[in-house]
Amino acid sequence: MGNFADLGIKKDFIKGLEELNIIEPSEIQEKVIPLLLHDKVDLVGQAQTGTGKTAAYGLPILHKVNPKLPKIQALVLCPTRELSQQVAKQLFKFTKYTDKIFTEAVYGGERIEKQISALKRPTHIVVATPGRLIDLVRRKEIDIRDVKMVVLDEADEMLSMGFKEELEEILGFVRKAESKWLFSATMPVGIQDIIKNYIKSDAHRIEIGANNSVNENIEHQYVICEDVEKLPVLMNFLKSQGENRGVIFCKTKAVTQKLAKQLIAKNISTDAIHGDLQQRERDKVMRAFKNKNLQILVATDLAARGIDIEALAYVVHYQMPDKDEYYTHRSGRTARAGKTGLSLSIVNTKELKQLRYFEKTQGFQIDMIR
Repeated sequence: MGNFADLGIKKDFIKGLEELNIIEPSEIQEKVIPLLLHDKVDLVGQAQTGTGKTAAYGLPILHKVNPKLPKIQALVLCPTRELSQQVAKQLFKFTKYTDKIFTEAVYGGERIEKQISALKRPTHIVVATPGRLIDLVRRKEIDIRDVKMVVLDEADEMLSMGFKEELEEILGFVRKAESKWLFSATMPVGIQDIIKNYIKSDAHRIEIGANNSVNENIEHQYVICEDVEKLPVLMNFLKSQGENRGVIFCKTKAVTQKLAKQLIAKNISTDAIHGDLQQRERDKVMRAFKNKNLQILVATDLAARGIDIEALAYVVHYQMPDKDEYYTHRSGRTARAGKTGLSLSIVNTKELKQLRYFEKTQGFQIDMIR
């Protein structure tokens, strides 16, 4: 295994990486960085969250941006506000010892006027959620026509959030970009359409954790019970987990709210996030969870998009999701960055059929707990 210098990263960036304790390149960084540094290439990368892909595409972008040119030269599209903020923050940290490269994050749930005035300053890289970017383009407050590099980060998540039209519209604006890099954990039909229509046919293809869209470090288990037994089964499981932290997934907002109340009544430090929460309330809950003031988060699929919290020991599927890729996204919240984790499904007999189907389509084994 080489180091970042061997991959072609300049020493000023390496100094910034070392301060962040990023010393050895991850598998995706080793494979992707040399490709993206040298050529005008398109790339399709299949990789889970937590594999280090922000640095894999971020460092080549930072090498290729011309700091003296006060124009938007690179665009990174992300599914959520949280991921956009996180990517922008990381790019900023990488450039601690280099020429000033300015990154701006724009996303929904924040006053657009504030973002418009931030964009008036010199900006080299924009990290954006698709909906807000379209808003800014339509208002003529942002010009992305000269963008040279475009990244679609967590493309499948953007799709399952219903952003396909926005993505196609944005990709239409940046047809002249010389490099387009798409990263996705799974490759559903919608992603294949985008690849066919907007990515060059000779694009490099990189697969990390080959042939498996589900992380190998996750142990999949299930318990079968009647609906009325789900809460007692969950309580037993939480007791066995002690101080460990995790996310419990429900399909509906109503069940999410009810379950959070039931757990709070049993003195478990928990809170819920779902689609009806104001952005401010959602941020408050996420902050409490990140700061470890909450031990457990109860969430719906959409509300949990883009969540990246380290050291989650488990996820629980209290209700099964409708789509198999949601099972993958949910499970992928645990076992990040090489750690192991547990994905537990608490199912009734009807949901068991669905679980068996996921097992087949996603290619992993789910063990029953006696």
